[in-house]
Amino acid sequence: MRAGLPVPIRRRGGMMVRLANLWVLHRGFVLKVLVLVALVGAGLVAYVLRDEIGEGATIVGHLVTGQVAEAGFGVAQIEITGQALTREADVMRALGIENFTNTLAYDAEAARVRIEEIPSVETATIRKVYPDSITVTITEKVPVARWRIDGLTMLIDAKGEPIAPARFENGDLTLVIGEGAGDDALAMIRLMERYPDLVADLAALSRIADRRWDLIYYSGLRVQLPEQGVVTALGKLDRYNREDQLLARDVDLIDMRIPQYVAVRPTVRDES
Repeated sequence: MRAGLPVPIRRRGGMMVRLANLWVLHRGFVLKVLVLVALVGAGLVAYVLRDEIGEGATIVGHLVTGQVAEAGFGVAQIEITGQALTREADVMRALGIENFTNTLAYDAEAARVRIEEIPSVETATIRKVYPDSITVTITEKVPVARWRIDGLTMLIDAKGEPIAPARFENGDLTLVIGEGAGDDALAMIRLMERYPDLVADLAALSRIADRRWDLIYYSGLRVQLPEQGVVTALGKLDRYNREDQLLARDVDLIDMRIPQYVAVRPTVRDES
């Protein structure tokens, strides 16, 4: 070796060295980039295989559900109480219970929401009784009248909303007829309750053009009430009836639509 010659310095370079320096100097940033790339890659794979993944998850879910049901937690008993207007078939449909439904995984809250969407149901509670029972308690809406329209007779609640088909046993509820009768039924029924003699033989309240009411009696008599001043007209009719037995007269029409007058039409009978 020749004395005094400088020793050459070996320069290290290449891709590996640059990557190593990048790792040392910017480790945090590099980690974030790698995680982002991994998430994007996983998302792409999941999108491409979405059908297979969903089918596999469904199969696994069914297997697990079936095993839990076979272990004694399958729904074997359903008790429903409180329903009189509500059809049991509608409640069962809302419960959504299938062959392998088990009490552990059953979503009672979602079922409660579905049951309360049934028109006749006000509130519902669902309780899971382990290992295999579900109890449903229903509080129904209270019908205030029967509403006949388009050939159908429905029970309606205080808001005038149809809640269930009317039955024979609902015959004690006031019958209202015509377009718009449901919306205004409760107010008119409450008003008529002030005059017991006027409702004794009343067959129906008929809404005319959604503006006024007619009283229809079983005798065939029709009383035409005004659009405005109904309270005054009913008070006058009640007084005439008490003093002159107007409703018992042989008439088929009493017209009270004009406040200053009361027009009466006698019943026309066939003499032959």
